[in-house]
Amino acid sequence: MTAFLVVIVIILFGISVWQMSRIFKLAQTKPTLNSEIATDKDNNTHGYLMMGFLAFIYILTIVSFWLWGDVLLPESGSEHGSKIDTLMLITMILIFFVGIITQGVLHYFAFIYRGNKVKRATFYADNDKLEFIWTIIPVITLAGLIIYGLFTWTDIMNVDKDDDPLIVELYAQQFNWKARYGGNDNTLGDANVRLIQGINQLGVDPADPNGQDDKIVTELHLPVGRKVLFKMRSQDVLHSAYMPHFRAQMNCVPGMVTQFAFTPTVTSEEMRQNDYIVEKVANINNIRSEKSKALTAAGEEALEPYEFDYVLICNKICGISHYNMQMKIIVESEEDYKAWLAKQPSLAEQLSNENK
Repeated sequence: MTAFLVVIVIILFGISVWQMSRIFKLAQTKPTLNSEIATDKDNNTHGYLMMGFLAFIYILTIVSFWLWGDVLLPESGSEHGSKIDTLMLITMILIFFVGIITQGVLHYFAFIYRGNKVKRATFYADNDKLEFIWTIIPVITLAGLIIYGLFTWTDIMNVDKDDDPLIVELYAQQFNWKARYGGNDNTLGDANVRLIQGINQLGVDPADPNGQDDKIVTELHLPVGRKVLFKMRSQDVLHSAYMPHFRAQMNCVPGMVTQFAFTPTVTSEEMRQNDYIVEKVANINNIRSEKSKALTAAGEEALEPYEFDYVLICNKICGISHYNMQMKIIVESEEDYKAWLAKQPSLAEQLSNENK
């Protein structure tokens, strides 16, 4: 690492010396043979290069959509997801429309008004009308997007107590997730990282009656059609609970509890039957099949077929194993969810077994 930094310093020093020599050369009052003044040929060359680059970025955009347009997420698996997708679509349409127009005008003007010894620039001090137009249009557009986004965000984040949401804690630590359910009373017990000991890895207060029936799991199960309110904590560094298929994301901050709520609308099994997912899974398994042939030929174990699952991942670069910090999410019927939850041992049962 030290050698690498030394090389970088030497390169930067060389660049600095080269730039200084150019500055001294330009500062000379006596013209040199190697003039830095652009000729008409130079201006024409750069003008045509600007138009060529404009064509390049337009073609690159079209090709990117053509080749990789299928890597987008499928339809949302949550109630509020369609609102997020609509907001994103409107934003992207505006960005692309403005970007295409402004890039075209920028490059065309650089070409049409390129330097020429015969032409002379016209001094144009100001134009209040033009300045008003190019200021008020972005202001109105951005204000509309911000207000639309705020209403969307408020509608998503406001949790009505009458909804009787399922309370689930998401607990982040390098580099895994754990979930805690409130048991039969749907109330989470108090917790503190100072109480982490043995099997009590989330620091639930054993003296709090509400925590006795809490259930800690490593696989998240959610009932379809019921609102879920997530309470999020982090044990060590800043993490981000990201559930892309539900269009949900919230930072997990050490020392505080954050929250996010959504209602799952599509079960895991139903999403697996989605045409988009079926095609994507088939493509992934085709790639795995080809890799498995090479692995088998090398005497290694073949890759298992991929099956779609909802997933919770960390969307913050939280350390060396950040890429692998994820937890499986299963959305199922209320009956299946209750049957699964009934099989999970409570914290009191786990502590009792640990003390035996």
